Amino acid sequence: MKIAFLTAGGLAPCLSASIGSLINNYNQLVPDAKLLGYLNGYKGLLLGRSINIPNAVKEKAEILYSFGGSPIGNSRVKLTNTEDCVKQGYIKPGENPLEVAANQLVKDGVNIFHTIGGDDTNTIAAQLSVYLKKNGHDLTVVGLPKTVDNDIFPVTQSLGAWTAAEQGAVFFENIANENTTSSRQLIIHEVMGRHCGWLTAYTAQIYHNRLKQRTFLPELLIDQQRWDVDAVYVPELEINFNDECERLIKLMDEKDSINIFLSEGAGMRTIMKEKESSGEEVIRDAFGHVALDTLNPGQWFAKQFASRLEADKTLVQKSGYFARSAVPNAQDLKLIMKSGALATQMAVEGKSGVVGLDEENKDELSLIDFDRIKGGKPFNTDQDWFHDLLDEIDQPKRLKKH
Repeated sequence: MKIAFLTAGGLAPCLSASIGSLINNYNQLVPDAKLLGYLNGYKGLLLGRSINIPNAVKEKAEILYSFGGSPIGNSRVKLTNTEDCVKQGYIKPGENPLEVAANQLVKDGVNIFHTIGGDDTNTIAAQLSVYLKKNGHDLTVVGLPKTVDNDIFPVTQSLGAWTAAEQGAVFFENIANENTTSSRQLIIHEVMGRHCGWLTAYTAQIYHNRLKQRTFLPELLIDQQRWDVDAVYVPELEINFNDECERLIKLMDEKDSINIFLSEGAGMRTIMKEKESSGEEVIRDAFGHVALDTLNPGQWFAKQFASRLEADKTLVQKSGYFARSAVPNAQDLKLIMKSGALATQMAVEGKSGVVGLDEENKDELSLIDFDRIKGGKPFNTDQDWFHDLLDEIDQPKRLKKH
């Protein structure tokens, strides 16, 4: 039996640990199986680049639990975007990337294929499985849901998202000290989340709760309010700019600083319209996603707020790479190990799908059919913990939805 692993898309604090969990479980289930990893995601599969996983690794797979990133590398390649695959040199003109990838799996003699990624990664793997079966080859595909955005239907909690939120809070604990470098300082913490505000909201909640555990010295101006969250802006809720300015001006006058947690997708439509109306090109990747680093939402919001708040200094900081590259925390690692155990069991039994907490099955860890997997799940802003956070920072929670 030959088993292949592939990680794709952006990093998340689960990739190395997930591979370690899969290897350890296969050591118990099929110790003689041959293991390989495709290098740099679907790019490696198209180019036939892989690495055999030797016994020396199988014997020490738990080391992977203590590393972030992915040992076999990632890439953003969409197998259904033939034009881009040709442009990047992954296939020749006239070739079908799905067919090239399928033929490589057959050539390598792969029986079980594990993909660790978001909705695109796993649905493409499902298409490969269907294609191969139509051509007389059986391939069991079992995916694991990875995204720091936590935006995969119907997965309750994607791997690595808890850790990313915790690390974003740790990141801002240092950045918040910058409020001492000037009077009337505006600090914007830009957090990943193209269409889903879960990571921003959960990061803000963790940071806010961690502050409660600290001892402050208000007699020397080290006051909790000055370090605390003042606003949380997510794509799911519309911002009443004028009302927010009035609220934040009062806070700025009171505590001499403002801390905003901003989802990178908040206000994206407005920024895009502004760029397009001025004749600027909105750059997109192979998946059709807007390149958010070219929009610079944090800088855009800083520009909007700075003059109204009469800020003496404005600082925009992004926690994305810091947070997504971390080692999984205990909470994530527990879910990763449970997911790896079920994924290997299902694969050996010849059952394909994505292993995850199924919100339509009482949040049970289950094998979810590929047909039910899709991206773009919004953050549910009606959760008690989010309402409590907004209440505690005095931000209106009845914001108008898009």
